Amino acid sequence: MTTPRSSKKTTSMPVLAATTAALPAVVLSSLALAQPAAAAAPAAQPQRIPATLAAAIKAQAAQASGGVIPASSVAATLPAALRSVPSGYTVKPGDTISGIAARHGLGTNAVLKLNRLSATSIIYPGQRIKLTGAAPAAPAPRPAASAAAPSRTYTVKPGDTLSGIAARHGVGLSKVFSWNGLNANSIIYPGQKIKLGGTAAAAAPAKAAPAAPAKAASPGSYTIKAGDTLGGIAYRHKVSLSALLSANRLKATTIIYPGQKLAIPGGSAIQAASSPKQLVPSSFLGYTYPAAVVSSANKNKAILEASPVPTREQMKAIVADTARRMGVNPSLALAFAYQESGFNQRAVSPANAIGTMQVIPTSGEWASDLVGRKLNLLDPYDNATAGVAIIRALVSTSKTVDLAIAGYYQGQYSVSKHGMYADTKQYVASVKALMKQF
Repeated sequence: MTTPRSSKKTTSMPVLAATTAALPAVVLSSLALAQPAAAAAPAAQPQRIPATLAAAIKAQAAQASGGVIPASSVAATLPAALRSVPSGYTVKPGDTISGIAARHGLGTNAVLKLNRLSATSIIYPGQRIKLTGAAPAAPAPRPAASAAAPSRTYTVKPGDTLSGIAARHGVGLSKVFSWNGLNANSIIYPGQKIKLGGTAAAAAPAKAAPAAPAKAASPGSYTIKAGDTLGGIAYRHKVSLSALLSANRLKATTIIYPGQKLAIPGGSAIQAASSPKQLVPSSFLGYTYPAAVVSSANKNKAILEASPVPTREQMKAIVADTARRMGVNPSLALAFAYQESGFNQRAVSPANAIGTMQVIPTSGEWASDLVGRKLNLLDPYDNATAGVAIIRALVSTSKTVDLAIAGYYQGQYSVSKHGMYADTKQYVASVKALMKQF
């Protein structure tokens, strides 16, 4: 009786393996559990899985893993079609094209192309940047025989460059130079009008009489007007730029301003250029400043006088907005601005402290380092940014607000070494009183 049972048992296992090869793993496990304990092999010999059963398990595992989606194939962001991107964006102080593109999930190159900008283009607060739509097609070449397009003009805004203006309007930089009598060294300023069409000022008729060369302007002097450049003045008076510079002891990078007189080279003796009008006094509170400092102050004052600037109320709003954006108490920033200039962006002191916040150039360089970009103290937004950045730094590194206020007026190092001078104490008291009004 025992021998036939034993023989039947040993032959049943292969049959089971052959008939269950295609069963799912769950069924196989239930069959295994259903086997009586007595039917198991001796404990000392581990049970071996028949080859056909191992193949079934392997196939089942492969089928299960096939339903797992690799992480690399899952998109990290929504498709562009599902993202909501506005049609345009208005530039705010501190913005960059790359930053604007990143915030809206766009490529920098795509935004540059859409707006006809280059990697070196300068953008300015209030400028409108396109974010959607097709890139503008390149302007079709104009027929050579056609008449020149009607002259258009563009008013320069803070942060503009000639190359940026040319790129935005789809015209060549060399043409902009030609239409306006400018060159690569010309300095432009906010409010200046730039021609964007018309013929070059020097265009000569096809059949010009081969007569005597163009008559040079009479030697003498020329009074600079708003919008003038040294290159343009030289061109209009038919003298070389180098001759004009030499006659007036100037350099190509010298800043000129309205009302200044220039000597125009010519046949007779040239009188030296007359001294420009003194717009900023050389002394303040009994102290006379070095001539070089006062000269720079007068040049900056002349530029601001010839440039459109915000009203005092507008500057007040700019300072307050800048303070809030940079985490500074607006009342403190407004008190400084009123104490320093009365919100007057055209204010320039004999020490060459510039604009609403009365920041001197060396402090402007420090402020540029604090905010991570070059600041132009003649620009109202940059001037406010420079002043607020300095206030923020002084407040964060001074033991008291009084010492921070004193540091803006007297200098932080001087205050720490000598204490507050008598006039500094008056300044601190005035600023703290003004804070209550804002």
